[in-house]
Amino acid sequence: MPGLSGPALHCHLIELGSTLPILFLMGHVDVSAIVKAMKAGADDFLIKPLTSDKLLPAIERALARHQTALETKREFDVLRDRLATLTPRERQVFVLIVRDKMNRQVAHELGATERTIKAHRHSVIEKMKARSLV
Repeated sequence: MPGLSGPALHCHLIELGSTLPILFLMGHVDVSAIVKAMKAGADDFLIKPLTSDKLLPAIERALARHQTALETKREFDVLRDRLATLTPRERQVFVLIVRDKMNRQVAHELGATERTIKAHRHSVIEKMKARSLV
């Protein structure tokens, strides 16, 4: 590719925040380039010449991985948004509960009553839309 190599373009795309799947098509095996690009997030390497029976499955795998990554990111974004709705005290309770502390331990640590912690716990479960904090 005149003016810009594939690995340089890949690095530039990463710097721009691109999450697009990347397949490298190479004319020869260059192990150091392959290792460097894989560490940078390349999805696959194919050696030319290649046929559609090798290219198409590689594209399908890359797109499937990309779709899975997008779905995971969306799930994390939803959880992050829900977490942002917690009050500072609910967040303290949340952190201690997910560390497997019992209500009475949380109450003692935060200087509150167990009944208050149960109320915060209930609010956290509702805001996080969880069946339980487990």
